Amino acid sequence: MPSLPPVEPAPISTEHHGINTRIGHEDDGWHVPPPVQLADGTRLQLFKDGEALLAAFEAIKDARRVIYLEVYIFASDDTGWAFANLLCEKARQGVRVFVIYDSFGSWDTDRRLFKRLRASGVHVQEFHPIRPWEGNYSWRPANRDHRKLLVIDREIAGIGGLNIGAEYAGKWIVRRPSRRCEAWRDNAVGIVGPGAAMFADSFKRTWDYITHGGRIRRAEFSSHTEGGDLGVLASVPTLNSPLRPGLCRLMRSARSSIDMTMAYFAPDDELIEELCRAARKGRRVRLMLPGRCDVPMVRIAARSFYEKLMSCGIKIYERQGVILHSKTIVVDDSITVMGSTNLDYRSIEYNCEISAIIRSRLFGAQMRELFDHDICFATRIDLKEWRRRPKWDRFVQWAVSRARYLL
Repeated sequence: MPSLPPVEPAPISTEHHGINTRIGHEDDGWHVPPPVQLADGTRLQLFKDGEALLAAFEAIKDARRVIYLEVYIFASDDTGWAFANLLCEKARQGVRVFVIYDSFGSWDTDRRLFKRLRASGVHVQEFHPIRPWEGNYSWRPANRDHRKLLVIDREIAGIGGLNIGAEYAGKWIVRRPSRRCEAWRDNAVGIVGPGAAMFADSFKRTWDYITHGGRIRRAEFSSHTEGGDLGVLASVPTLNSPLRPGLCRLMRSARSSIDMTMAYFAPDDELIEELCRAARKGRRVRLMLPGRCDVPMVRIAARSFYEKLMSCGIKIYERQGVILHSKTIVVDDSITVMGSTNLDYRSIEYNCEISAIIRSRLFGAQMRELFDHDICFATRIDLKEWRRRPKWDRFVQWAVSRARYLL
């Protein structure tokens, strides 16, 4: 994806709570880092908040042959219509455009948006329709496509936590949106070069599953570049999914640190124990979790683990002022996992998810700087104060944690 133009530094503004809200105005004090080049020539660009959707929008404009877009929520607000109109224009220009959206995630989307896409020649598929009569194959309402992926001409890819909508884009796509919308805090990575091709292969596997049916495992995909600097894990909900054991191995491999920014944190006991084990071994473990959450029950479930985690030496921060939606794990400042995967039962046992696995100390250093930047807008939870919380809070947290597999 194209890099954004440099701008003059600006002081941190607490007004926007650490969200980069406008082009050319780094009101949150975060400066777009330079791209990182891997051994095979693939370039990685770290994006924060709405600048990721702007980069995606500009990349779609420059598409010459094919566009693959897979997204959980394709909203029909100003931002969603801007993307839809651009995709229609590219299809009319002769570019092959393929779009996958999730039926549940896009439940509130105006159906006219998808009709317009199809009428313009865009190939559109709905993942696991909620209405049983609309599906061509088996009805699986619990299994959702939570992935967020864009591939252009097999040469450019974008992956992260952002859906298509005003909450994620802020004012980066539509300068004067018709409705006021709070911007969400999120991350993405742009991938330019040979490494983008395997993300295209992942999309094609999912497209094949939707159009031909069969076992959901057809949508599973994993690969890595020669040398292993960049990999992709597109998981599906199966009994022997590689996602949980892969996350456990990653945490177990930590030699110095684990930094985790997670929108929805309600893991099983095994993953909690891996984090505690790392901290007990002297690894620096830091968690950035939401102070505000669009799914309040998940936040309550996350808080039920705070005392155990902090008792092992883990530092917990709650991001303030905005809804935290990013999902990243950085181990030893050198291995980064970024994508749609949350640390909860839904990501592991119910959803199709996709993450990029990046082995680069330069990129890991950028991720650590971003984590430290979020600390400027976060509150660190104090163990002594936390232990004095009301008994009623303890009970509610315990009760919700027992049912977290349903969230």
